[in-house]
Amino acid sequence: MTDITAETRGPGRNPAAPGAGRTVASAVPRSLVARLARGVTASGTERQETVAPFTGEPLADLPQSGVADVETAFELARRAQQAWAAVPVQRRAAVLLRFHDLLLKRQDEVLDLIQAETGKARLHAFDEVLSAALAARHYGRSASGYLRDRRRGGAVPVLTHTLEGRRPKGVIGLISPWNFPLELSVSDALPAFAAGNAVVNKPDTQTALTALWARELLIEAGLPADLWQIVVGDGPVVGPAVVERADYVSFTGSTRTGREVAQRAAARLVGASLELGGKNAMLVLADADLDRAAEGAVRACFRSAGQLCISIERLYVHRSVADAFLARFVARTRTMRLGSGLAYGADMGSLTSAKQLETVVRHVEEAVKAGAEVLTGGQTRPELGPFFFEPTILDGVTPQMAVCEEETFGPVVSIYRFDTEEEAIEAANATPYGLNSSVWTRDQRRGRAVAARLHTGTVNVNEGYAAAYGSVASPMGGMGESGVGRRHGAEGILRFTEAQTIASQRVMPLAPAFGLSEERFAALFTRALRMAKAVGLK
Repeated sequence: MTDITAETRGPGRNPAAPGAGRTVASAVPRSLVARLARGVTASGTERQETVAPFTGEPLADLPQSGVADVETAFELARRAQQAWAAVPVQRRAAVLLRFHDLLLKRQDEVLDLIQAETGKARLHAFDEVLSAALAARHYGRSASGYLRDRRRGGAVPVLTHTLEGRRPKGVIGLISPWNFPLELSVSDALPAFAAGNAVVNKPDTQTALTALWARELLIEAGLPADLWQIVVGDGPVVGPAVVERADYVSFTGSTRTGREVAQRAAARLVGASLELGGKNAMLVLADADLDRAAEGAVRACFRSAGQLCISIERLYVHRSVADAFLARFVARTRTMRLGSGLAYGADMGSLTSAKQLETVVRHVEEAVKAGAEVLTGGQTRPELGPFFFEPTILDGVTPQMAVCEEETFGPVVSIYRFDTEEEAIEAANATPYGLNSSVWTRDQRRGRAVAARLHTGTVNVNEGYAAAYGSVASPMGGMGESGVGRRHGAEGILRFTEAQTIASQRVMPLAPAFGLSEERFAALFTRALRMAKAVGLK
């Protein structure tokens, strides 16, 4: 247990952020919901109501798609894709750059939608605008380079002319989650479009309005309307229908569902990229700047109320600085302002659903009952909204507690101490997940050396997750049970293509010719192979 002073020990109570005048109902009027809902491919009468996390009141009544609607969506998308693939890549990429400008210009519209659907603070909603704009700019500028034909060494130098080309997969099945509704739909759809594909997207129903708004904006930027189809409906029904028709699947969600998606895709010999769960670790080394580390931990653990696949849920601190670090971390966490205003000012918003709140409460209550100590937080805040839970720091967590190994996906972090870096690295890697991790030290070279030994797809030195995730020219994804495949960078767009080799043979065939016997042909090529190796040909 920690030796922080009596004045800072105990759960405490986070202050409320000043309220804002606008309400969710005024920011997301029925007329807007009705307009956006027309973008759903749905022919039946079934509808589902979503809830505003800030208030628990009804937010949107959305049409529900069935299997027949998914079939219609793919038919429309396939027809549109054939024409789109013939458009030069520079013109396709220009749509992304226009979308970038429109997104930044009209960001307040989507910030309201993101907050209304997810319950996150406005600054954390802006994270999605920032990420989506970065992806749009990157692929808008770089798609031509990623997709251009490349000259490759031929079978016979000079005589074989070989090109590697990239062709679109066709129609991408994109299944996106509720926690980052703009970023995790748009940032995967954009490179797919740039590569010449169409997309059939199944967003989570709770946050479908944000995806529908993004589709409208892309159409305004020049994307053919039928190229992005959106289906909304029951996950176990609509999700498999998308996977069973797609030429490639991009899925973000839980590890359990990811396995099912992978099995369905594999049965059809269709590729898939899966960004799944995580139990991410942060290491505070003995030489870390403790003020910076404490500030970084607040961001890494509690941004978007911890409902972020790359946020930190395990925090390892060198024993020699543990008390000093925790005093700083607890103090900063305790002063975080919780709020539901549709304006900047709150440090953390709400959880998104009753189900998510139930998981968070269960993890904390079970841990406390088994002997863990709440250093701050640990309480629901129903006076602020139905799904608010305070940012929580737990000490004394043991492997028998669910919060130790299961992904909480909420504003809860557990503290652990270590004596050696070897011990910290081993503990951080002692999980089936491998999505993200963080190392804090004043020595950048030392930080990178530790980072290279962590079994995660991204590692941040002196940042929680944003440095790696925001480096959109570099791949992002998970190891182990955190998934397969990568978004961002070259891999983020090439996954939506098929590689094609076109080789032209000149002068002589790769067979005995010009009167050469089989023996002379074999002897000639044996000498040629030895010479090629001697002169360094690859």
